This record gives sequence, C-alpha cells and structure tokens, in this order.
Amino acid sequence: MTEAEVPRTLMIVEDDEAFARTLGRSFERRGYRVLHAANVDEAAALLPGLAPGEPGYAVVDLKLKGNSSGLSCVQMLHQHDPEMLIVVLTGYASINTAVEAVKLGACQYLAKPSNTDDIEAAFEHVAGASEVELTGRATSVKTLEWEHIHAVLAETEFNISEAARRLGMHRRTLARKLEKQRVK
Repeated sequence: MTEAEVPRTLMIVEDDEAFARTLGRSFERRGYRVLHAANVDEAAALLPGLAPGEPGYAVVDLKLKGNSSGLSCVQMLHQHDPEMLIVVLTGYASINTAVEAVKLGACQYLAKPSNTDDIEAAFEHVAGASEVELTGRATSVKTLEWEHIHAVLAETEFNISEAARRLGMHRRTLARKLEKQRVK
C-alpha cells in the first residue's frame, strides 16, 4: 500500500451519538478511518492501540456530557502527538475558549453548525492569515455578556449552579440565557 492509499485516521470526540455517526460516515466517504469516543477517557483508551502518528486528525466537541470540557481532551491529544491537527467544535463559542483551545493545541475552533467541508477546510488552514477582514463595529454589550458568562462557565467546568452563583443570578435565569444563546 502506498502512502497515498493509507487512510488518514480521524478521532471524533463527541457525546452526541447521532451527530458523531453522521460526521463519521461523511469523513469515511472522504477516505478517513474514523474512531469515535464519547468522552476524554474513551479517547485516551483508544490511543495505545494506534500506530505512531495516529490519529493525525481529531474533532473534539467543547462541551461533553457530565459537564466535562473538551479542552482537557485537546490537551491530552496534543500531549499524545503535538503534530495532530485538532479542530474544536462548539455550540458555546466564546473568545475565551477559542484562545484556550488554541493554546492547548487545537489548530482551529469552529462554531456549530459546521459540516465536513468546514472541518476539512480547517484542517487544511492551519497557519494564520494576516489578510482576515477586520470588523468595523465594536463588540456589543450582548456579546460581552455572553463572553463573560461563557468564561465563568468554563472556569466552573460547565457547572450551571456554580456558574450562576458566581455570576450573581438565579440558576434558572442562567439556564434560560444559555438556551437562547445555544447554537445547534
């Protein structure tokens, strides 16, 4: 088998089974060998059985079940192989988590909904681009509020009750704000 015929190995760390299955099939059609893990522990358990340099690619959901953060998964995968291209997907996008994801080893950070084309383009666009168009308007108060809420959520490992306490708001108020802001 030539190098061109060797399938690229992709690990999907996603707790939404249906989304992971759909994404996995789409990547398999593009010639990837796909591995799936629902959380950080499952992802770590898959690594010892792989050849050096595998997986070369990973897609990690930021918020995994049990209030665990995909950031710890990004860190673990990057420590396993610093050359691995890791894309973080999230329905809870914020500047804070984007910066942390990149610091921990992600090459890109995408807000949901993102499709296979978006993710594959992110794998191919690892280097930064100084030509990115800058926005002409200031950040809105709503955006600043969401950034602060998300930063507190990340600090509390997505514990809604603790985040609400730190934000000085009722838990149900925070839950409503999160439902309104949720991007799926």
